[in-house]
Amino acid sequence: MTAASSKLAILQPKGFPQGTPEFEQRRGAILEAFAKKVPPELRLPVDLIASPPLDVSNIPSTCGILTPREVDITENYDASGLAEAVAGRQLTATEVAISFSKRSIIAHQLTCCLTQWFMDDAIEQAKELDDYLEKNGTTVGPLHGVPISIKEHIPLAGTYSSQGSFASIVLNEKDCYMVSILRSMGAVFYCKTNQPQTIMHLESTSHYGRTLNPFNIHLSAGGSSGGEGALVAMKGSVLGIGTDIGGSIRCPSAFCGIYGFKPTSYVLPMKDYLAHSFSAELNVLCSTGPMCRSLRDMDLLMRSVLAVKPHLLDQKLIPIPWTGLKTSNTKPLKIGIIENDGFIDPQPPVKRAIAWARERLSDPKYSDTFQVKTFKPYNAEEAWSMICRMYWLDGGQLAKDDIVSTGEPILSLSDWIWKEAKPHGMLNAEDVNQLRATRDEFRYKFVDSWNEQDVDIVIGPAFVGPACAHDTALYWTYTSLYNLVDYPGVVAPTPIRTEAKEQYATDYRPLSEACKHVKELWEASNFEGAPIDLQINARKYHDNELFGALAVLKDVLELP
Repeated sequence: MTAASSKLAILQPKGFPQGTPEFEQRRGAILEAFAKKVPPELRLPVDLIASPPLDVSNIPSTCGILTPREVDITENYDASGLAEAVAGRQLTATEVAISFSKRSIIAHQLTCCLTQWFMDDAIEQAKELDDYLEKNGTTVGPLHGVPISIKEHIPLAGTYSSQGSFASIVLNEKDCYMVSILRSMGAVFYCKTNQPQTIMHLESTSHYGRTLNPFNIHLSAGGSSGGEGALVAMKGSVLGIGTDIGGSIRCPSAFCGIYGFKPTSYVLPMKDYLAHSFSAELNVLCSTGPMCRSLRDMDLLMRSVLAVKPHLLDQKLIPIPWTGLKTSNTKPLKIGIIENDGFIDPQPPVKRAIAWARERLSDPKYSDTFQVKTFKPYNAEEAWSMICRMYWLDGGQLAKDDIVSTGEPILSLSDWIWKEAKPHGMLNAEDVNQLRATRDEFRYKFVDSWNEQDVDIVIGPAFVGPACAHDTALYWTYTSLYNLVDYPGVVAPTPIRTEAKEQYATDYRPLSEACKHVKELWEASNFEGAPIDLQINARKYHDNELFGALAVLKDVLELP
């Protein structure tokens, strides 16, 4: 590869606040170091970046940078298929690593989805795996040669991580536990992906830039695992690892039309994920999980990681054997359909997707398989207010102090997410204890309501709309509810796409001021082309049963 210049053109249709000159100089140095790694032959034409189409999702396969075989490798396999092809020697780990490394950097120029890119390291890892297979006639594990992308805050040896601010950047000398498990199974690491300031926005805008939605660049790719969402949607990754404490796996997956799974807490290991503890987890627990292109890849990740009994080293974990898609369910499967949560009525294309799913599942030919009923989540408005306070037990002041300490600007979504907690300031131990009691009381009422409505799973919106316009990801009610009660959730793609000039129903009446605002946001932007996912949830620690239900739903809801 030939030498690269110190500037790399990245598509950024909307700017964001500038920091102090000193901050911008240091930020520029990071971006320059990244750019120097990208050779000219992997760079898109500057005029394309200057005048892009609305939908950039097909550019990687048509720009001429990838060979036909590299296009085939990145587009026509999921992670399970790649593992099979490498093990069967139809593909080498090296050519797979090269293909995804190249496609990921193309995706980055179009969506700003990466924070770090290390193609040379990936090729070296892959060559070692190929040599091992040649010498031993067997793979090192179930992920042998599978490229896996990693969210920026998750420690990977020899790379940097942060907690969503410039001041928190650290160089990681060793892998966290999850990464070490994946590496031991043969996974190849080639990039890290963008996340937002504070890791607590549903839009991934940080000192690395603003991540764009591949299907409409004027829309968000979601957050906080938005870089993963965009990269998988651009087919620059088959399998990524995200985290979720309010929707951070499910929302970006839904915004980008891919699969995402938030397990119940303490199912998958998160040991050493953050350099410093996050006080929100005193009351709201985070989860880690897969973001990918197929049902079976979510299952592959869960099955592979849990097979090594990670609870033996991460003692927070509950040792639940994984049966996943092979889990049997009682018939008929009782499905609750969520039209709205009683707080915010979803925007038109989401309502179309709900209606589509209800119609499919209510077909008389499935009467012995499904029992479909309307479901109303318990007090979503109270849950939203409660969880916003629980995220910031210090009123957001420590995070703010950390951000401004380097001259980094405070982004509007940071101010938004801690505004509910800010008036309460720093809570003392008894304040936190009382919040926990309130949370537990809510959880009991939630499960009582679930039992009264008598469902096995619920299907509903993943967000108040499709991917939102930049800087308007304000209402996380449809996902954060399940973090508060700690229920597992999958988001899965539908055939529904947002159409131009869709209108609210003539009989629409707002359910709340927030609901009214959501309609105003809809009318202020163009959402054309945005994909729609639906969210499927089950009871706490019924993760296996959730996957068993997905296996039954697969054909009816056209789930790849």
